[in-house]
Amino acid sequence: MEFRPCIDIHNGKVKQIVGGTLSDSGAKENFVSGRGSGYYARYYRDLGIRGGHVIMLNRVGTPEYEASREAALEALAAYPGGLQVGGGITAGNASAFVEAGASHVIVTSYVFSDGKINYENLSALVRAVGREHVVLDLSCRRKGDDYYIVTDRWQKFTRTKLTPALLLKLEKYCDEYLIHAVDVEGKAAGPDAQLFSVFSEYFDGAGSSEGEGSAVAGASARPVTYAGGIHSYDDIRALKDVSGGRVNITVGSALDLFGGELSCEKILEIVKD
Repeated sequence: MEFRPCIDIHNGKVKQIVGGTLSDSGAKENFVSGRGSGYYARYYRDLGIRGGHVIMLNRVGTPEYEASREAALEALAAYPGGLQVGGGITAGNASAFVEAGASHVIVTSYVFSDGKINYENLSALVRAVGREHVVLDLSCRRKGDDYYIVTDRWQKFTRTKLTPALLLKLEKYCDEYLIHAVDVEGKAAGPDAQLFSVFSEYFDGAGSSEGEGSAVAGASARPVTYAGGIHSYDDIRALKDVSGGRVNITVGSALDLFGGELSCEKILEIVKD
């Protein structure tokens, strides 16, 4: 298990929001920082934490997105090679972010259209930066007993269910997965433990089926980072136990950096123990 921190940017400012409330008109905010994104990037750099994600939350083509893009570039410049970046990423702009210092680009909406995976766009992205620089954000919301991937800043349901078979099928297009449990994101009310059954089956190689890949995932599975609802050290210990330490975690609103009570230093002790 690894700790992957975050720098969420909205309207050019570092914020923590309630994920399911994000829209063009704004979002419910848990925390708005008076510090720039570079401060947080340097903080993570000095602690030696790699793989944190910088997420631009505004809609592409708006002045607010441009402000968030500038803040994201500030973070990448402060910690080159140590951070991933997402939000409005396409095959056309992905290489620019990698050249600016991102270790990976994170994509969701670009690889979905009409509710399903757009393999043409996904392949174009891989050609642009290489699979080793791609993180697929398969953030999801629950519908009935299943989890469906959501796009457009988590507001639009796709017709694609998050399953072990899907994770196995998409391995050849990415280096890692980032999965937000959107229903609990930003609420600091506990993680979605049921979602971990999907991860466990994937790591155990149970997702392969005819037409969806025949290789066993097992030790060759892509890293998975989970985000959503973690608000205590006990949550982290429980998730480490239930996943066998195979799933990385992100903590946002609960961090003391963002007005919460958990310290990065203590989290690092737990995940490395």
